[in-house]
Amino acid sequence: MPLVVALAVLTQVLGGSGGTTKGSGTAADVSGGTSTGREDLPVLPVQVPPVTPEADASCPALMSTLPLELSGKESRRVKSESPYAYAWGDPAVVLICGVDRPAGYVVGVSAIQINGVQWYVDTHDPDTTVWTTVDRPVYVQISLPSSVDSAPVTALTPQIAQALPYRDPQPGP
Repeated sequence: MPLVVALAVLTQVLGGSGGTTKGSGTAADVSGGTSTGREDLPVLPVQVPPVTPEADASCPALMSTLPLELSGKESRRVKSESPYAYAWGDPAVVLICGVDRPAGYVVGVSAIQINGVQWYVDTHDPDTTVWTTVDRPVYVQISLPSSVDSAPVTALTPQIAQALPYRDPQPGP
């Protein structure tokens, strides 16, 4: 059955001449005519820590679930030493899977919980708010321009919760 479906699709795309297929017999134009916006943005360099075995074990499950659009912003290409970096829009919302535990996440510091995922929020940089998961097998960091609210973090939380299992938070000393 899958072969029949594949042949039917190819016949429609390439323009078959038999049966009930109507057309000129020339190939269909499937090149697309509009830009998605992704090509319009420059490649974004993203600084990342070295990839660890823990990141290699956990991050592919998350990266494969990330949306092409986040809070109305199209994904964009990144240049990184790690395959575990992703970005959307301009100014960019950047996700990095497999970062180090945030230096400010120590015993006694509170975390924010969104949809079952705990986040440490760093607001020390006036231009960027950095959200980092603290209850997963690897730390996932989302950097937002300070002008953007937490909507992108909230939108990505279900993918993080599903792809990365819970682990007890481990704040620094």
